Amino acid sequence: MRVGQRPRMRLDRRGVEAVPPAAMVAAEPAPRRRVVAEPAYLIFAVAEAEGGRLSRHERQVLGAARRLADPGGGAVVLVAPSLAEDAGAAGADRLLSLAAAERYDLEAATALLAAAAARYSPRHVLFAENEGGGDLARRLAARLGAPFAAGVEALSAREAVCPCRARRAELRLAPPFLLSLAPDRAAPHVGPAHEASPLDPPAAGAVRRGILTAAPLPVTAAEVPLAEAGLVVAAGNGVKDFAGFLRLCSALGATPGASRVVCDAGAMPRAAQVGASGTVLDALAYVAFGIAGAPQHLQGLGRVEHVAAVNTDIHAAMIARAELAIVQDARRVMPALLALLEAGG
Repeated sequence: MRVGQRPRMRLDRRGVEAVPPAAMVAAEPAPRRRVVAEPAYLIFAVAEAEGGRLSRHERQVLGAARRLADPGGGAVVLVAPSLAEDAGAAGADRLLSLAAAERYDLEAATALLAAAAARYSPRHVLFAENEGGGDLARRLAARLGAPFAAGVEALSAREAVCPCRARRAELRLAPPFLLSLAPDRAAPHVGPAHEASPLDPPAAGAVRRGILTAAPLPVTAAEVPLAEAGLVVAAGNGVKDFAGFLRLCSALGATPGASRVVCDAGAMPRAAQVGASGTVLDALAYVAFGIAGAPQHLQGLGRVEHVAAVNTDIHAAMIARAELAIVQDARRVMPALLALLEAGG
């Protein structure tokens, strides 16, 4: 069934006959794509796209790039090492892959980006103001000797606004060639999907590298701090088998979390507590088993993008917060899900 003004899936398994999928979801029209065949100019949006996915911040950069491109008939070029998801849905008219540059090889990435700017002459180049994007933006500004606005908090085709003097004042200027966007200062693209046709990558030539080799160190999801986890699965008072819960987290590749009640009881360590008095998450997805959703716990969801919940109470606050909710006992859902995962389902 559909609940509320915004459609959210609710799966009620309390003995009610299943509703056929065709009756639940109305047929949607085929998606249409907007094509900018001959753009007046280009706007580069640079993204790391770790794991082949755009982060929330990077989708905001694409949204800001659209704000610069649309008024004058420009096109947005997503510049990323690789991308598995649909870049067109995020607002990209073109896709420029700089896969030759390793993730940690900023010298090579800067050289390739400078070569791309020389070849395609974008009007603006936008970055996410974070550890990776901010570093790359400053390197490119130094290499090109180009004007750069860092941590932009408001952006239009005519004006960029940046904080200055320890945020006691604002700097307003015409958007320079290079800009980095502060997080949560622009909306992601929500209009029709764009074409996202590929562009030929440039050749950067020989680069003198300071980093000789770089490789990620193996780490299990259970060792990742909650604040840095991409997928968190949390246990509440409705979970009794914590050994099975941890096996499920391992099978999902998720970082285990818990409610305050569970941590107070000693069933999970205090470091696993999600909430205002624990850890505020910045994860891609969060799954709550047997958590009713106290206000302090919901504050801990922070900027989580996707929330799923399993609870017997359809009126629980966590069920209302979730995009996907299963109204069922977590003690039944967890072993069934674990069995499917262990069977390769």
